[in-house]
Amino acid sequence: MANHDDLTKLPNRRYYKKQVTAILEQTRQGIHRGKVAIMYLDLDRFKLVNDTLGHSNGDLLLKQVADRLKGCLESDEIVARMGGDEFMFLLPDVSDEQHIKQRVEKILDLFRTPFNMNGYEFHITASIGIAIYPNDGWDIETLMVHADTAMYRAKHLGKNQYIVYSSNMRTKSHEKIVMETSLRKALENGELKLFYQPQVDIKTGEIKGVEALIRWQHPVMGLVPPHRFIPLAEETGLIIQLDQWVLRTACQQNKQWQERGLPPMRVGVNLSSQQFSREHLVDTVKEVLEEVGLHPRYLELEITETMTMDVEHTIPTLKGLHDLGVQISIDDFGTGYSSLNYLKKFSIDRLKIDQSFVRDITTDSNDSDIVGTIIAMAHNMGLEVIAEGVEQKDQLRFLQIQKCNEVQGYYFSEPMTAEEMEANFEQLQRHIKDKY
Repeated sequence: MANHDDLTKLPNRRYYKKQVTAILEQTRQGIHRGKVAIMYLDLDRFKLVNDTLGHSNGDLLLKQVADRLKGCLESDEIVARMGGDEFMFLLPDVSDEQHIKQRVEKILDLFRTPFNMNGYEFHITASIGIAIYPNDGWDIETLMVHADTAMYRAKHLGKNQYIVYSSNMRTKSHEKIVMETSLRKALENGELKLFYQPQVDIKTGEIKGVEALIRWQHPVMGLVPPHRFIPLAEETGLIIQLDQWVLRTACQQNKQWQERGLPPMRVGVNLSSQQFSREHLVDTVKEVLEEVGLHPRYLELEITETMTMDVEHTIPTLKGLHDLGVQISIDDFGTGYSSLNYLKKFSIDRLKIDQSFVRDITTDSNDSDIVGTIIAMAHNMGLEVIAEGVEQKDQLRFLQIQKCNEVQGYYFSEPMTAEEMEANFEQLQRHIKDKY
């Protein structure tokens, strides 16, 4: 009990550190002539499993991962659970770096087969960081820190891969700490900005709504795009504060536009999985709407397919939001895991076709078939469809023929500030209609 993890039955952190320390000492004494490698493995997007499928399914996934990892061990290797979704390997007496790479590639292969949790088939990947004795450290603590640094580097570079530690990663880790500190200050100092991109009625060319897109106006780095800081916000828990700021700011701005004479239109706000899974989401949205005086029909909340996997949470939450009068759309439709059986039970208004399908609809028959099928299916279910990422007139023509309801993309307008939207609204509206 002292040396093993209760959930997975794998060795725990205490036992792992004791074994690594012993192996390092034996290597220093010449008992082992090879190198020693330690590998830090962290599951990608594991928090999403807990947020969407619940902690019981999360625990089941950890058990299945542990069984696969244990099953691929060679005789002298050790795998331990360090806590949460983190695992560590000990590879003693390895001949060279090529041997280590062969082993880690075999470990990553274990994740190619989906996991099955109470009827949910779920694909998950892993990121692995590697530190090698004596190259990357002489003691267990240094090696673990360096393996952890390499693992986070693997996540930053796209996940589902491994990285061997190098000394220049210390600089990257420092940059990450600086970025987190700066992001916290950005919330306090008003450095965050919302940009708005029009959503256009495909028949009339009228602007029916806008999507609110967050940007960070850093005093030194300039305008920071969301892919640079949103993952960090999710990792640190700052995403809840960001979500609430975006929701309040977008609603206030939309109300202000109406008061200044712009045509009433909806504003779309993206919810993170962490925000969507919160127990009091409906009350929070209601409170914001009442506080700023915006009618609920002028707010649209965008969620992703993956966020709907916890059906027991999704159905009442979407119904509660819909009962408020808020509109709901499923963003990036076609890229996730929606069950059509449950989709018809969700209180939603529209599907947003991901731009990855729209990009090649005029040149790739597979993408054109997918888009056409999504539009037809949505209309049969009484839902509207908006296609994002429209950049060419040919794409617009195809979507018109397929009877898509709305379109959004650079063909009509880049995202713009609230001030630009307000000052140039009539000119923007004429520009969009000229595009037809």
